[in-house]
Amino acid sequence: MRTPFRKMHGAGNDFVILDARETPLPITEAGARWLADRNRGVGADQIIRLEKAPQGDVFMRILNPDGSEAGACGNATRCVARILFEETGRDTGVIQTISGLLPARVSAPGLIEIDMGPARLGWREVPLAREMDTLHLDLSEGPVSDPAACSMGNPHATFFVDDPWALPLERIGPVLEHAAIFPDRANVGFAQVVSPEHIVLRVWERGAGLTLACGSGACATLVNAHRRGLTGRRAAVELPGGTLTITWREDGHVLMEGPTAVSFTGELDAALLDA
Repeated sequence: MRTPFRKMHGAGNDFVILDARETPLPITEAGARWLADRNRGVGADQIIRLEKAPQGDVFMRILNPDGSEAGACGNATRCVARILFEETGRDTGVIQTISGLLPARVSAPGLIEIDMGPARLGWREVPLAREMDTLHLDLSEGPVSDPAACSMGNPHATFFVDDPWALPLERIGPVLEHAAIFPDRANVGFAQVVSPEHIVLRVWERGAGLTLACGSGACATLVNAHRRGLTGRRAAVELPGGTLTITWREDGHVLMEGPTAVSFTGELDAALLDA
């Protein structure tokens, strides 16, 4: 059976999006690895499967390239919101994930804003393996130390550094992702605060490695930067693939605004996904 797919990206963070709202579409771990493979499959940072939503307009399931499931992906949420808006003609909607309901709206021509929900700051909420101040974790690896942590529906740790491009992220990223302090592993951000309104960020994503952008990572970074007194509640977060505008509202909710793009569409053999 042939099944259609969309290849989309938000600020370079790219996804293969499959629609399983009408027909079930099983994806095994091996199938996810094949689909995300940039040499043998379609290639993507994450695989997104649209499903019927018990709540909201559409349910978005997020699979990492290693086949594990992610709880949140802000850039993918914007892409799914764009699909929803094009289908319905509306400019608002709600996307459901395993981490909760995410309201979306067209905020300006070419831009979509997602309410990523409240930042979770408790050590159990991140989660961490033991009780610890989430503003200063006892964690270091090579040239980096003293990160802050929070959850944006998935666990994040943010290291504040002088130059994220000078760091050996391919070496230290996997070590920090699997650090014992993170029972569910972690997304790890390396952030340079250029000014209170401008952050430069690179992210090692849990289950995906280095990506051109990470929406939930940008949200976590702004939250952690403000908690450290380094920024205000709104800043432009510059990632390798583009810039996102992040706002941490007084009620705790984090808003993420940015662009989306369709790279191409196609069809694939659904049997390869269930191999």
